[in-house]
Amino acid sequence: MAQGLAGQGAQAGAARPKKIYQHLYVQVLIAVAAGIVLGHFYPQLGADLKPLGDAFIKLVKMIIAPVIFLTVVTGIAGMSDLEKVGRVGAKAMIYFLVFSTLALIVGLVIANVVQPGAGMHIDPASLDAAAVKAYADKAHDQTLIGFLMGIIPATAFSAFASGDILQVLFFSVLFGVGLSMIGERGAPVLGFLKITTQVVFNIVHIVMKVAPIGAFGAMAFTIGKYGIGSIANLAMLVGTFYITALFFVLVVLGAVARANGFSILRLIRYIKAELLLVLGTSSSESALPSLMEKMEKAGCSKPVVGLVVPTGYSFNLDGTNIYMTMAALFIAQATDTPLGLGDQILLLLVAMLSSKGAAGVTGSGFITLAATLAVVPSVPVAGMALILGVDRFMSECRSLTNFVGNAMAAIVVARWEGELDRDRLAATLEAGRVLDDATEAAPVHMPVPGLARPLAGPPIAGTPIAGPAE
Repeated sequence: MAQGLAGQGAQAGAARPKKIYQHLYVQVLIAVAAGIVLGHFYPQLGADLKPLGDAFIKLVKMIIAPVIFLTVVTGIAGMSDLEKVGRVGAKAMIYFLVFSTLALIVGLVIANVVQPGAGMHIDPASLDAAAVKAYADKAHDQTLIGFLMGIIPATAFSAFASGDILQVLFFSVLFGVGLSMIGERGAPVLGFLKITTQVVFNIVHIVMKVAPIGAFGAMAFTIGKYGIGSIANLAMLVGTFYITALFFVLVVLGAVARANGFSILRLIRYIKAELLLVLGTSSSESALPSLMEKMEKAGCSKPVVGLVVPTGYSFNLDGTNIYMTMAALFIAQATDTPLGLGDQILLLLVAMLSSKGAAGVTGSGFITLAATLAVVPSVPVAGMALILGVDRFMSECRSLTNFVGNAMAAIVVARWEGELDRDRLAATLEAGRVLDDATEAAPVHMPVPGLARPLAGPPIAGTPIAGPAE
């Protein structure tokens, strides 16, 4: 009888396989397709659906600050070696610098080879400079000192009120270090924060239930307002950018993935629901909470995820970097502005600085481009009016590339730091989904006898978070 009850309990507890339409990525894909159709055939109605996308983005932004704070604090407070925090941060910044620079160079080289703007012969004086004035004004306010000062919040509460990712991260690191320094006396606070983490991630799952509605509204608005036909005149630039971003992800990041023992295609399959959400909303920020959870469940330790992923949203924007150098050269080519080797090196150096701190939200890439061109006198800032009409369509590709780059950064930095459970990563990527059951996450190729626990750091870093991301 006991065995029968146990069998019934196990049977009841077993997760039933989801039907195809119950998967979040399928729902978002259908919503995006429906938004495109509606926006194309009923443009006014599509444009009127903008509040649906805006409301979903606001819901996500509502929980980003708590997710970052709780993940970072519980991760750092559970680390016995505080030097590890600085080490992880330093390794992350090295990774960001190398791959951000590489992305800038790739965009520069491809634009020189393909020359998407050649033959247009646009007179800069004939362009509508007023159309880009608002972006140029915002860019003018961006300075290196201003950016660094902006990381420090006016008050602890203002960081959360404004939703500034870097300010929240700055305060979270200080709070986590302070909590760790008081030792066992901080255990009650840490326990409370760990329970609160579970609550907040349950809220994340609730919010993600309405993701298809947000993606539908955002895509219907984009197509309804701008129209698919608006891409035609600048198809060469858009097509070149998409192909270059695909090359960077599959070849450059793919080589990094192979060097670290996994497949980039399997990683993309694992985060497909989040990628479709980013595609629908044109904002990599919309899937930030879900990405952090999935990276933890794939075997990256909580401290690494908590430090690398949020920081990457300002310092590791591969898609934005490709776009910046490519768009700058496109404008120069279209306006017959000669750019010598020295000018292009200057462009590269300026872009390396101005790209840091760009947020993962729609339009930030355009503002950052304006900041770059304002410092490089050879390229007319008014030339940005050429790409204003299609920038919205390139925003999706920027966000997708940024998102994959940050997922990759979390895994690579975790491996460098010895905070990656490789067996769990292999099992999770092979399954293409979150593995919550301990038996499912067992090593799939070469079990290591006698291994007491995975290599993902202390037990506190693996605090379970309720429910799968999909």
